[in-house]
Amino acid sequence: MNYFELEKKSNKSNARAGKLKLKHGTTLTPVFMPVGTTGTIKACTWQQIKDIGFNLVLGNTYHLYLRPGSEIINHFNGLHNFINWDRNILTDSGGFQVFSLSDFRKITDDGVIFSSIVDGSKHFFSPETVIDFQLTLGSDIMMPLDECTPIPIEYSIAQKAMNRTLIWLKRAKKRWEESNKDKDHLLFGIVQGNRFEDLRKYSAQMTSELDLPGYSIGGLSVGEDKDTMFSMIEIVNSILPEEKPRYLMGVGKPEDLLEGVARGIDMFDCIFPTRAGRNGSFFTKNGMKSIKNLSYKFSEEPLDKDCDCYACKNFTKSYIRHLFRAKEITAMTLISIHNLAFLKKLMDNIRSSILNDNFEEFKNDFLSNYRQSKEEIF
Repeated sequence: MNYFELEKKSNKSNARAGKLKLKHGTTLTPVFMPVGTTGTIKACTWQQIKDIGFNLVLGNTYHLYLRPGSEIINHFNGLHNFINWDRNILTDSGGFQVFSLSDFRKITDDGVIFSSIVDGSKHFFSPETVIDFQLTLGSDIMMPLDECTPIPIEYSIAQKAMNRTLIWLKRAKKRWEESNKDKDHLLFGIVQGNRFEDLRKYSAQMTSELDLPGYSIGGLSVGEDKDTMFSMIEIVNSILPEEKPRYLMGVGKPEDLLEGVARGIDMFDCIFPTRAGRNGSFFTKNGMKSIKNLSYKFSEEPLDKDCDCYACKNFTKSYIRHLFRAKEITAMTLISIHNLAFLKKLMDNIRSSILNDNFEEFKNDFLSNYRQSKEEIF
């Protein structure tokens, strides 16, 4: 079955518009996915996420495995029912969290033993158990267990991690093919290789040869400079098959979304818009602003005059600033709603510009206005 339809490709860049056909509906690309790590988008309800217009969100295998766990998820016959979300869900493998959050971990070719951030108990993830749990979740798109490495790191360590990721991917694919008889749950491969061009090329080639429904680029946006990130994206996308969707993991700032799309990325996710919202920072066409700014004390304007989200249609910056200073949770909700709506509208406009053959003009116009504010953002 063809899960991805490539509708249009720019003649001036690698920007693409497409349709991702999943069990719980069609998702138009390029797309940004809000992150619901533990089964919720922080400070937002699922109805609010629906009202913004999202139909593909992200959940985290590591956190959902620890809490609520497979027993409760099984009781509700999957994550969709448990959280009352009838649209698409992508779950990452939890690999990044295993390597970044656990105080104790032991990596072998079989998998990884790690300690829970909840109670310190020991657990084991293998390529097979990660697939099994994501099938229990009922994920529309699943990610395989991969070994993440920080940037910078020694070449030999990056190479070993990349090779192990490929071995794990082959095992994950075997389990997926054995268990996913109805083909409702798609498995993406993950390209690793750190900042090394030859490793990225090799990983992209070997991962592509497994002929999976889609491909992810992992191990970027972890502290490297933007030039390195963009260079790695270009290298990998020159090898990945054009007819399959491409997902850049962990990227969600407006300028990076535009640059990623220009280089052929179809899917993005990031906690940034909601984390920024909880810290009082909000997107505007002129860059990020802080609701803490004294100049908003008497402001009768919305967060963004060009936005039609719930927060901007109903409340002033003065009121939201008051809520934030009073430490009211509602402030975090309103700013998070706005930030997500801003990115949803941006992605919709990017898609329209690709279909209308003016993506490059749209990108340049947006970036010429969007610049980092000198305000204190965090």
